[in-house]
Amino acid sequence: MSLKRVFHRLSKGVLASVLVLGAATHVSIVPEASAQAKPLKKVKIAVGTTVLNVGYPWLTLPLALEYWKADGYDVEVLPVGASLQALQQMVAGNADFAQLNSSIVIQANVVNSIPARVVMNNGVIDWSLATLEDGPIKDVKDLKGKAIGVFSLATGGIAFMKSYLRQNGMDPDKDVSLVAVGLGAPPVEALRTGKVQALLFWASANATFENAGLKLRYLRGADWRKFPDFTFSTLQKTIDADPAMVEAIARGAAKATIFAWANPDCARRMHWARFPNTKPSGVDDATAARFDMNNQKAQLDSMTDAFQMNGGKLVGNATVDAYTRIQNFMLEAKLIDKTLPVSTYMMTIPGFYEKINNFDAAAVRAQAANCPVK
Repeated sequence: MSLKRVFHRLSKGVLASVLVLGAATHVSIVPEASAQAKPLKKVKIAVGTTVLNVGYPWLTLPLALEYWKADGYDVEVLPVGASLQALQQMVAGNADFAQLNSSIVIQANVVNSIPARVVMNNGVIDWSLATLEDGPIKDVKDLKGKAIGVFSLATGGIAFMKSYLRQNGMDPDKDVSLVAVGLGAPPVEALRTGKVQALLFWASANATFENAGLKLRYLRGADWRKFPDFTFSTLQKTIDADPAMVEAIARGAAKATIFAWANPDCARRMHWARFPNTKPSGVDDATAARFDMNNQKAQLDSMTDAFQMNGGKLVGNATVDAYTRIQNFMLEAKLIDKTLPVSTYMMTIPGFYEKINNFDAAAVRAQAANCPVK
């Protein structure tokens, strides 16, 4: 499919809101593979983020630990912006996989008939509306007439915020305004200086705001963490063309998840060793470690909740029940005007989750305990 056609097909519904932002710049974070007797197969993963920090251990640790390389793959992980931009890159053929919000996978299928498929569920909805702890916003209703800072105007949590506001008698299109503030220092300053009165971000981003010195009060829907969110995805044609590659990439992500759960501090050290430019700057090492451990914990908690929600046995497992809940929410929130059988966009490889968990988990935990980086 041509890129021109991609833009045409993504012009309907909610998907249109981000693609006008422009194509993201590809940034490779993987060095060239050394000469091998058998050339490594190149694989690209687009991630809906601008900074590939410690909050993505299932995607960064397989590089640091060379899990994918050992299976014959030279993988690039590409931070490309928001989830919709990651989908754009995958549909355009610039990436084999995309890390997306669950809502984007569903919209792709239901609204635009794009055959994006759920490969792994890596987290739950862990978004919150964060306000200053000592500020005047103590209840969601206090946000009426206020400005809310968001990563981008197409960021995945907006739908949940709108539903939450409606449940509390507010019109999200009239009673609040949204301000795109990006990541890093700008959202912190926007809240601190009163440019916005709340920030709508995911848990690991909120952790970075706390690291920057903000003391926050969190407002969120009681059911948010019962929905699947972060979804590792690919296209059906990729599954059909190379199911063994899809299994190998997902297996490496599952092994990395076990490693990170077993020894979070080692996961942090491995990340710093592999990606030194992502280490927090301007502080001493102890403070930097505390910052990144806070950030990483937020994501590991979300990963744990997703694991338990999907049966608590198979890492990365994605269930029809979980995605039915999020699809029904999207219908009620008017993000989609119809539904599809959830099986339409679930993994089609028989026994897939058993296959990607077919490795020696005890050996991975032992590797984590004897951390390769001291």
